[in-house]
Amino acid sequence: MGNGPVVRRRKLGEELRTLRHSSGLTSQQAASLLGWHQSKVSRIETGASGVSPADVGRLLDAYAVDDPELRTLLSALAGSADGRDTGWWHAYRGVIPPQYRDFIALEAQAETARTLETSVVPGLLQTADYARSVTESALDGIPGAHLDALVEVRLARQSVLRCDAPLRLTAVLDEAVLRREVGGRRVMRAQLDHLVAMTELPHVQIQLVPFSAGGYVGLTGPFVIFSFPTTSALDVVVLDHLTRSHYLERKEDLEAYGSAFRTMRGRALSPERSRDLITAIRREARP
Repeated sequence: MGNGPVVRRRKLGEELRTLRHSSGLTSQQAASLLGWHQSKVSRIETGASGVSPADVGRLLDAYAVDDPELRTLLSALAGSADGRDTGWWHAYRGVIPPQYRDFIALEAQAETARTLETSVVPGLLQTADYARSVTESALDGIPGAHLDALVEVRLARQSVLRCDAPLRLTAVLDEAVLRREVGGRRVMRAQLDHLVAMTELPHVQIQLVPFSAGGYVGLTGPFVIFSFPTTSALDVVVLDHLTRSHYLERKEDLEAYGSAFRTMRGRALSPERSRDLITAIRREARP
């Protein structure tokens, strides 16, 4: 699958293998039904090679899978038949690296996202000015046109929160995220106002870990857990580093990060008290 990270290719293969087992077919029998060589089925299932949405559909027909949600999800994960991105982010191929496009594709396909941020406001909750300041600081010396394009991408990503079936986002933020004056006081005031407004959305929950909570699991680095409709077998943890993103797919990793996130939510303020703290910090940021 040329348009997705290796983790998606492996996840897709694992899910197809599980469905084949459930159907009672061997890989040889599945290949014979489709007129393929058995090695093609094996390469797809191990993630060694990609698979087009059309071939995913043929496999699901062979396995008598008629769940429309599952069929749609697996076809989307497969990508387009010619191996190229077809999402809006395809227009920015010359601006954003493949790993960032992979991340955006996962975000667009996910049903829920659970994120921890210890330094900056999550991208889905950033204002344009805040996004510009963060990007400019992270990529020192970036040309203006490139900076403009990256900010456009950041804001376009936020469409997942405004569509008919929006992403359900739960964000746990360290209090330091709100205290750091990214872009200066004016930019930060507008960003805090925006966070308060985002708490009004029923599919967005923001919880703050106050300084008074002391140390806590997750303090050493941010992460995102993407979960997908129909099957948890496709869930993935993404760790962001300066030059690349790292994808964790093992069941043990998913359980560990899921448990850590639940623990952090328990240490954090409730959504209501978090909103009060955001409002209080906003008042302190008066000119």
